Amino acid sequence: MLLIAVSYWTYSLVRNAVPEQRTAALRNADWIWQAERTLHIAVEHTVNQAVNSVTWLVVGMNYYYATLHFVLTIGVLVWLYRWHPGRYAAARLALFATTGVALLGYYLYPLAPPRLMGGLGFVDTVVVHHTWGSMASGNLANMSNQYAAMPSMHIGWSAWCGLTIAMLARPVWAKVLGALYPVVTLLVIVSTANHFWLDAVGGVLCLGFGFVLSYAWFGAFPCRLARHVAVRGASRDA
Repeated sequence: MLLIAVSYWTYSLVRNAVPEQRTAALRNADWIWQAERTLHIAVEHTVNQAVNSVTWLVVGMNYYYATLHFVLTIGVLVWLYRWHPGRYAAARLALFATTGVALLGYYLYPLAPPRLMGGLGFVDTVVVHHTWGSMASGNLANMSNQYAAMPSMHIGWSAWCGLTIAMLARPVWAKVLGALYPVVTLLVIVSTANHFWLDAVGGVLCLGFGFVLSYAWFGAFPCRLARHVAVRGASRDA
């Protein structure tokens, strides 16, 4: 738990220390938006407006965005440590490497989220509905880097959680919920105008790097390792 706390503190410190290059971030956001329009996937505005019209739904999404990202990720780490100790280190390395490479993305490619793009009509749902949500909105805006939208770690972390649960959990219902978690998260980050679709792609690419590094270090993906740590040369069944 101490390692998780220190690691997240370090991540937040580095992320928020990245210079907030407003001009470059808005220019990059415009490029992303135009690229999505070319690809005919620029539906973020439509989704944002539609969800914003249903107060209970958008308020729920605001709280989902602000809390589950941290709670479930820590919960999965604890679950791995307790029930899959032989796989914990490899899975943890994949998560930490994913987060580490994301920091490079924040530094090299500052990107404004849709809600900060003026003139396009995106709704900052946290501000409009006066809910406690993203630290990049409302009164907490000065505590967070506003232009660290690419890659989306909401997607990177939720996909890590989802894959881990889907691959290692035994109950079918848990596997299904694990698979659905990153899908719902994708809908939430777009609906609240915190990310573009392509930010999610960036998050998945970072996760791919994390798993490749973990594979190179441990010689197998976490799900292929023994469930328990070998004791005196004899490994327990996976």
